[in-house]
Amino acid sequence: MKKLNFTLLLFTAGFYYSQTISGNVISKNENQPVSYAKIGVDKENIGVITDENGNFTIDLSKANTSNKIKVEVAGYEPFTETVANFIKQDQQKIYLKEKVKNIQEVVLKTKKLVDKNWGVNTKTKSVMYSVNPAFKKEDFLGETALEFKASKKSKIKNINLNIASITADRPVIMRYTIYNKKNGLPNESILDEEITVELTKDKIVDGTFTLDVNDKNIWVQGKFFVGIQFLKEFEGRVNISAALFRTGYIRKFYDEWKKMTIAAPAINIDVKVDKNAKDENKQEELSDASVASLFPDVSIYQAGSEESVFGKNLEAGKILKLKNADLYYEVYGKGEPLFLLHGNSGSIKDFYQQIPVLSKQYKVIVMDTRAQGKSIDKTKNDFNYKIFADDVKALADHLGLQKINIAGWSDGGNTGLEFALKYPQNLNRLITIGANAFPDGVDQELLNNFNIKYKVLQLQNSPEKLNERRLLKLMLKEPNISEKQLNKIQNKVLVIAGEKDVIKQSHTEFLAKQMPNSELKIYKDATHMIPFENADQLNQDILEFLKQ
Repeated sequence: MKKLNFTLLLFTAGFYYSQTISGNVISKNENQPVSYAKIGVDKENIGVITDENGNFTIDLSKANTSNKIKVEVAGYEPFTETVANFIKQDQQKIYLKEKVKNIQEVVLKTKKLVDKNWGVNTKTKSVMYSVNPAFKKEDFLGETALEFKASKKSKIKNINLNIASITADRPVIMRYTIYNKKNGLPNESILDEEITVELTKDKIVDGTFTLDVNDKNIWVQGKFFVGIQFLKEFEGRVNISAALFRTGYIRKFYDEWKKMTIAAPAINIDVKVDKNAKDENKQEELSDASVASLFPDVSIYQAGSEESVFGKNLEAGKILKLKNADLYYEVYGKGEPLFLLHGNSGSIKDFYQQIPVLSKQYKVIVMDTRAQGKSIDKTKNDFNYKIFADDVKALADHLGLQKINIAGWSDGGNTGLEFALKYPQNLNRLITIGANAFPDGVDQELLNNFNIKYKVLQLQNSPEKLNERRLLKLMLKEPNISEKQLNKIQNKVLVIAGEKDVIKQSHTEFLAKQMPNSELKIYKDATHMIPFENADQLNQDILEFLKQ
């Protein structure tokens, strides 16, 4: 590789302290512009990518002036400067020093090399990681990554990305980066040069975009990450297949990396590895396609819930302090009380489409279940739905409510059933949405997936994953409500589930049959995500049932 020096030309419009900086990044020795260089504020979601001619404009008006500006190009030491000094920058030239690496010769006998493929291989169109520049531009330049582990030194031949669909008015510019690992997260790039590509529909073969990097001489060993970042806005959308319950990693520009446990993008790599190497990646391999097919793509609803005020309303939000937990809750509307209980690992915001409608006729109480959302659990004990039901009763008592209605989704429905068993005199009516009386009522493939994930978390034994581990165990071991117990529930109950729910339809029918005063409603073509995808129908059914 030729040694290059980079010149950063900054042209500030206005006076000395202008906070919008425009400039151009070029190679000093070759006097050529540097395309797609990354310029941003460390630990913040503020940054830009230079265009094809090395031009950029960055707005630093919202940046913390004590943080640092970073300019990064693969193969070179990053340039850093405080935002305050960068804004006042007089010096027009900034030189990036080439990283010095002592490359050791890798000698492997050909007969010991075998082909392997590691990573997420699902090609589902049900669960997807969506890239849509028009949806949220400040997040468009974010990055996502997947972790890998090579037990022996291995050479990456191809990087594969499974594309569910693509509509774009021009080639989609994206960058691959290979990171080493530090403190469990992606750290520094190990690449000697940029890997920037143009993604077009014609380059996708059988749902996969394959990039040959064999000539890049990328050798890996131990844990590492493959990251992808989209660099230039376009009209349209790219949907990348994703695997549920695999761990991915995301960050917004130079912001901190965060784990994304709900799903991971379908990135996989072809490698050459010693045939005697133990494939430790196999332990965490899941049947991605079959599990992912159980769930629809709800990213648009998750984005909508994040943008709503619910779950973070400073005016409506309060905390009930119990002996071993702090329960966060919000109250909306007036009238007969109606509790909305979310599902496993969810929060109040999941009901962002129900609260505005139901609160027009009822006093809606939404709460984050302990150890989820903003609620805190102060114990290390295993969870069960009886504890969650006790929390609902404690909040009802705190609010002075003698009798309540409950609408519970998934785990929230399970909690509702336990509440009906323990506090029948305090319950008026119950609506369950995708609930189950015992674990065998859940799709077996999903339970297998939970079990593998739980075993991995057990082996990791990480204190910060205690709640995640307990919540998985809860779904594997609970609830345990017998037929005899269901027969005892005399309250009126509306049992709702989707035709394509992860709760077996036979089990949903069993629930309704065993409770003497219940009604059953199966939503045609619906999945487990009814409060998201069938919000209008659900709201109408809840209101009609409560008025009977």
